[in-house]
Amino acid sequence: MATSSRGCAPAMRLCQRLNRLKTLDDDMMATSLKRCLSTLDLTLLGVGGMVGSGLYVLTGTVAKDMVGPAVIISFIFAGFASLLAAFCYAEFGARIPKTGSAYMFTYVSVGEVWAFLIGWNVILENMIGGAAVARAWSGYLDSIFNHAIKNYTETHIMQWNVPLLAHYPDLLAAGILVVASFFISFGVKVSSYLNHIFSVISMAVIVFILVFGFMLAEPANWSQKEGGFAPFGLSGILAGSATCFYAFVGFDVIASSSEEAKNPQKAVPIATAISLGLAATAYILVSTVLTLMVPWHTLDPNSALSDAFFRRGYSWAGVIVAVGSICAMNTVLLCNLFSLPRIVYAMAEDGLFFSIFARVNPVTKVPVNAILVFGIFMATMALIFDLEALVQFLSIGTLLAYTFVAASIIVLRFQPEKASSKGTASTSPTPNAEPSLAHSESQTITEDSGELKQYESFSDKLQLVERQETVERRGAGQLKAFWEPYLGRLLGDCEPGQVAAFCVLTLIVSSVSFCVVLEFGNKQLQLPVWSFAMLLVIFSLAYVVSLALIWVHEPQTNSKTFQVPLVPLTPGASILINVFLMMKLSYLTWIRFTVWIAVGLIVYFGYGIWHSKEGRRELQPKDMAARYVVLPSGSLVETVQSVQPDGHVDAQAHRVKAAATASTAEEHAGNR
Repeated sequence: MATSSRGCAPAMRLCQRLNRLKTLDDDMMATSLKRCLSTLDLTLLGVGGMVGSGLYVLTGTVAKDMVGPAVIISFIFAGFASLLAAFCYAEFGARIPKTGSAYMFTYVSVGEVWAFLIGWNVILENMIGGAAVARAWSGYLDSIFNHAIKNYTETHIMQWNVPLLAHYPDLLAAGILVVASFFISFGVKVSSYLNHIFSVISMAVIVFILVFGFMLAEPANWSQKEGGFAPFGLSGILAGSATCFYAFVGFDVIASSSEEAKNPQKAVPIATAISLGLAATAYILVSTVLTLMVPWHTLDPNSALSDAFFRRGYSWAGVIVAVGSICAMNTVLLCNLFSLPRIVYAMAEDGLFFSIFARVNPVTKVPVNAILVFGIFMATMALIFDLEALVQFLSIGTLLAYTFVAASIIVLRFQPEKASSKGTASTSPTPNAEPSLAHSESQTITEDSGELKQYESFSDKLQLVERQETVERRGAGQLKAFWEPYLGRLLGDCEPGQVAAFCVLTLIVSSVSFCVVLEFGNKQLQLPVWSFAMLLVIFSLAYVVSLALIWVHEPQTNSKTFQVPLVPLTPGASILINVFLMMKLSYLTWIRFTVWIAVGLIVYFGYGIWHSKEGRRELQPKDMAARYVVLPSGSLVETVQSVQPDGHVDAQAHRVKAAATASTAEEHAGNR
């Protein structure tokens, strides 16, 4: 038996290393970056990240091929689904104002290896996204000049026919990325000013489209003669919602920028709500205008808006639309180039990625190395790769990040609250940690003369060690008092937060199983009707029971920052929607995703796990602390000991109690 335990010890140590959590500093506002972004700056960053080429291209494509005029409802559904994920990002961005977005949020609540994989996927997502937008920007500008740039490149420079590579090198797309990276390296204020300029022009063009478009609207285009409002029915609306969901990808740039915000606790939630509201309003109204101007089945998917004005006899309006489209694409480019280096910087700062990317320029206060290196990588991808085959990779990386952030919200909300050394609430959850003796009992101190009391060195905090049993308020992660008589025997012995963490895992597994059966059960798996229905019922019950078991536990309530409403329902619904959308992706996307994950694991086990700051912190000698114990007789005993993890506090308390009891007995014997 002992031999078996010794054999399992290395595996257990490896699991502990893979799942260690990031320890946050007491001063969450301390940073080597420059805190200079206001709520307006963050809002325009969010709008710029969401309202891009999708407004000018996606609306026409979805309306013509999938939904019809009911694309309006698709955008409403997609906006609601995005709001669930945005709530989770807003809480984390306000509570943990550090750069890194989904990577950082996963690191403080789920574990190191999961955080690395999320960051690894977000890096690729931003690189592909930026390169794809650059090529779309190049193509749109080239179309204004009747494809003169493309024709000249193919004729006088070079062209090739190689799988996964573009037919010709897109020098214009690569050039705009290099120039944009150069400007962003000058500092966050320069990036913000550029984003302001392009966002204001883009929004002015959107207002022009709405005003002039409603003047040209013809309600007959929604009539039954033209196919009706929802020609593809409910299934078309839902399929369109899945596509429209990706129009709102980009609000996470706000959370990525929280370390450079002046007041992230207020600015991040407000900016997230306003930017998402503006983006949803723009998409819904522009879709309304577009389908009222011309019949939906005659739309040009590649340039729907400009073509609609041209067909109504206002070709000059098409030029204005083209200007707005280019400005909107510029804002998306800036947001991609803004987010990517900061995620790389956060990973390098934690030791999980190469340390050269953790260097911050002392003048501009931005990670210049990360900006320039990954800007060049992005430009290279735009130059030579055919990105249409890789664009779906954007979806899987984004949805995976959304899923982990939603799960992290639940895990963190039901973990015991920790008290930092400065007396403020610190967000550094430990999955199986017990609430410390100091935290749980310091509120129950009385001044009875017979009590045994314990003082920490040079502190004003009086802690009860023994004697009086008092009724204390239930802490976060513990079973609610109302449910104690019913579930106490089943769940009462679990550590605080342990049930919630296990139920989150069950929630994800049941969501994946439900969506797999729903998506593939009838066709690919060819399940009988009874089996199909039974599996859906079983996985639905598992999902609902997991939510219920989380809900019967006490959440954290003392946060002074924005909190997601209706936890665990809101993040639970976000997880289910994200998983369902992931099941809609092609098998080739999953194969490429698996390959990228394998490469990431090689990087992590080859570099990250050995250079992790949390790993080095574990190897440091434990701090020493002096404790002064006041015995009932009034004598003072000083003990010097290493600071223990929370799990060892109870054992130490028993040792102090035993020593004090022995001392008291000796004194009574002497008196007799």
